[in-house]
Amino acid sequence: MAQDTPVPKLDFEYWLDKAIKWGQATTLESQKDVCLHLPQLQEFLHQIYETLKHMDSIVAIQQFPLIGQLLGRLCWNPFVIGYDESQKTLMWCLCCLYSSEPQNPVELKANSWIRSLLCHLLSSSKWESNEAETSTFISTLGYTSADYYCHLVKNMVFSLVTELRGNQLNGLNIQGRVSASRVNAVSLFCLPLITLPDLTPLLETLLLYHGGASKEILSSEFLEAVNEAFLKKKISLPESAIFSLWLRHLPSLEKATLHLLDQLVSIQLNSLEEVACVIKDSLLPQAASHPAIFRIVNEIFKNALLETDGTPEVMTIIQVFTQLFVQAHQNENKQHKFPLKAYFPHHHQPLVTALLRRPFELPTTHWSQHLKHISDMLKALVEDRNISSLADIFEIWFLVACFGEWLDIAAEQLLKAAVEPDALLWLLAFYYCPQNENQQRTQTMVEAQAVYNRLMMLFSCTVLSVKDLEAAVHSITDTEQCCNQHLITHLLTNFLLFSSGGHTIAQEFIYRITEATDTSKEVCSLLMRTAYRINHNGEENQRTVKLLNELLQKLTLKV
Repeated sequence: MAQDTPVPKLDFEYWLDKAIKWGQATTLESQKDVCLHLPQLQEFLHQIYETLKHMDSIVAIQQFPLIGQLLGRLCWNPFVIGYDESQKTLMWCLCCLYSSEPQNPVELKANSWIRSLLCHLLSSSKWESNEAETSTFISTLGYTSADYYCHLVKNMVFSLVTELRGNQLNGLNIQGRVSASRVNAVSLFCLPLITLPDLTPLLETLLLYHGGASKEILSSEFLEAVNEAFLKKKISLPESAIFSLWLRHLPSLEKATLHLLDQLVSIQLNSLEEVACVIKDSLLPQAASHPAIFRIVNEIFKNALLETDGTPEVMTIIQVFTQLFVQAHQNENKQHKFPLKAYFPHHHQPLVTALLRRPFELPTTHWSQHLKHISDMLKALVEDRNISSLADIFEIWFLVACFGEWLDIAAEQLLKAAVEPDALLWLLAFYYCPQNENQQRTQTMVEAQAVYNRLMMLFSCTVLSVKDLEAAVHSITDTEQCCNQHLITHLLTNFLLFSSGGHTIAQEFIYRITEATDTSKEVCSLLMRTAYRINHNGEENQRTVKLLNELLQKLTLKV
C-alpha cells in the first residue's frame, strides 16, 4: 500500500525551501531556477498524490506536517501552475486533504483554506489581480494576461474532465483512483464559479458521474447551485446533464417544476404556442420521458391544481405539458422507451392507451367512436363498486383532465358531427362534475342533454339573436349550480364558434356570459386551446379562425 512507503520528509523540506525562495524570486537567474526544477517538482507532486489518495485527510496532515505550507506556496506560483499537469495535480492533492465530514474547528478552518486555494486555481479573475508579479513570465510565453489565464482554466478543466471520465469508463480497473469524497470536494469547489463558461465541461462531467457509489457523491449545495443557474439561464448545459441533475436531486426537480408554474402564471401569454414554447424550453417534458421524473412532476401539478381550486390557467398548463410529454415519449428511441405502465402504474391501462392516442393519429371521422370508447371505459371504472372513495375518483378524473384535448374535441363533436350524444355528454358531465353525491352528475346530464337539444335546434339558423340564445339556455339551467355553469359555458362557446349564426352574435354573447358568470379566464383558456388545435391541425375555415383571434384579443385584455 502507498501509506507503507510515504514520501520522505527530507523531500518535503527540500521542496518547501525551494518554494520559499521561488516566492521571493525577482531576478532572471532565480526564475530560471524555477523552470529548471519544474519537471522534478511535477514528479514529486505526482508521488504525493499517489500516496494521499489512499489516506485519510487527518492522517495525511499528521504524517506530513509541511504539506500545507508547500502546497499553499506552490498554488500561488505562476511558473508552477503553468507547467504541464502541475495545476491538476495540485488540485487533486488539495482534494485529498479536504475533510468531507469535519469534526472540529481546526478541520473546518483547513477546509475553508483549501476551498480558497482551489477557487484561486479555478478563477482567472483572482490570477489577474496578481498581474504585476506574473506579467514578465506571461509575456515571455507570448500571451496576453487574459489569454494566459483563460488557457490555464481550460487546461485545468480538461485535465479534471479527463480524469473523471477515465475513472468512470475504465470502471473496476482503476475504481477508487478518484474516490467519492474527492469528487464531492471538487463539486464543492466549483460553487463560486458555476457560471464561468469555461467550467461547463466539468459541470457536465460531474452531473453525469456516478462512480459506482451507492449514495449521492456530489454535494447538495453544488446540485442546487447548478439548478438555480440553469433556471436563471446563467448557464447552458446539455439535456442529458440536466436530466441527470433532476434524477439525482429531487429538490432541484421540484424547484424547476414550481419555477415553470410560477413563470407561466405570472406572465401574460396570448397563445398556447407561447405557453408550449416556455414549457418546452424548461426541458421538463423531455426529461419526463423518464418515468421517475414524470411521476414527480405529475404529482406537483396535481397538488398545484388542488391548491388553486382548479384554475383554468393551471389546468391548461398541465394539458399542454401532457401533450408535449406524449410527443417527447413517442419520439424516444424504441430501445430506450419505457412501457406506459411505468408512467401510470395505478391506472386502467386500456384507458391510458386510449387517452394517449393523439387526435391527428386518427381520421376525424373516427373521433366520435374513439371518444365513446373512452367514455364507456371511464363509466365502467367510475361505477365500479371497488372504486368508491373520493381519492380514487379524483385520481381517475385527473388522468382524464391531463388529456383535456379529447374533452374539447368531445364538446365540438357534439355540435359538428352526427353522433349519439349520450356517451360524449356523460364524458363532459364527469369532467365538470366528477362526484355524484345527491345525484349531482345525473342532474347535470339531464340539464346538459336539454341544453344540447336546444342548441342543435338553433345550430343551422343563419339569423340568430342574443335573446334567442339566452332564452334557450336560461329556460333550462340553474345558473347557481357551478358544475352546470362550466359545462354549459363550454357548449355555448363551441356553438358560437361553429354554428351558422353564432359568428354574428359571438362577441356580444361572450361579453354577457363572462360578465354574468365571471368566467373570462375559463372562456379565454378554452378559446386558446381551440386556436392551438386548429393551428396545428388546420381543419377549420378562415371565418372561425378570424373570430377566434378577435375574441381572444378582447378577452386577454379583460383578464
